Amino acid sequence: MTSNRKTLRVGLVQQACTDDAEINLRASEAGIRAAAAQGAQLVLLQELHTSLYFCQHESTELFDLAEPIPGPSSDFLGALASELGVVIVGSLFERRAPGLYHNTAVVLERDGRLAGTYRKMHIPDDPGYYEKFYFTPGDAQASSAGGGFTPIDTSVGRLGVLVCWDQWYPEAARLMALAGADLLLYPTAIGWNPQDVPEEQVRQRDAWVTIQRAHAVANGLPVLVANRVGFEADPSGQWPGSQFWGHSFVAGPQGEILAAAGTDPDLLVVDVDLARSENVRRWWPFLRDRRIDAYGDLVRRYRD
Repeated sequence: MTSNRKTLRVGLVQQACTDDAEINLRASEAGIRAAAAQGAQLVLLQELHTSLYFCQHESTELFDLAEPIPGPSSDFLGALASELGVVIVGSLFERRAPGLYHNTAVVLERDGRLAGTYRKMHIPDDPGYYEKFYFTPGDAQASSAGGGFTPIDTSVGRLGVLVCWDQWYPEAARLMALAGADLLLYPTAIGWNPQDVPEEQVRQRDAWVTIQRAHAVANGLPVLVANRVGFEADPSGQWPGSQFWGHSFVAGPQGEILAAAGTDPDLLVVDVDLARSENVRRWWPFLRDRRIDAYGDLVRRYRD
């Protein structure tokens, strides 16, 4: 029997960040180069990898961290993608217009061009994660300029790129799958309050892994998750800060863990069989059996 295996070697860069953008970009570069040297064709970076996670408090001065897209960081990643012949998914603080900013993933094709962007749709507002102050949600209608839940076409496949808080929403993963995504990618910055008891910390991390493995299962797609590591103190002193827990991972289309990192800076390089999604969806035809005639209330906030 002829094999229909379609192998994609992916790399995930898990790093700690500083307040120096140049140092952070060079750390990302080192990870990308190491992944490419091991044969990776697609490299995923973590959320907001050029800076500390600045959303722990609100300050208008921090809008100065934002940059246009295309801009310096996307140009840097594009040049690296072209040099190494890899597709790179980065995550930047985008200045779209004066007073209008987004949390934006960029996809650089292996020839260096900007293949597309995705502007984070779900924006949290929790203690230590005051993102609504900084980020406008992505435009609800799909467009080539980063709106909606639309996969980005690349030479290695259709990438369903989502960002961090999006990872808790099955609707986002499903819409990417329904639009033909070959895999789901989540640049992430998540950690726990170091004052939480160890049992609560484990519950939070396990829930985070479980929900994303569930997206893989429900949609029959591989899932790639890159999270940051290290302790970042809250400069305002309102709370201790966040201990980013890392644990970046790659799951297959049945939720099986193909590779996983720990809590230190790390690089994951693993082969993903994209053709397995076809077989898994034949065994478990969830898309076939969806009752789309009965789901109208999903667009309501709540069924009172």
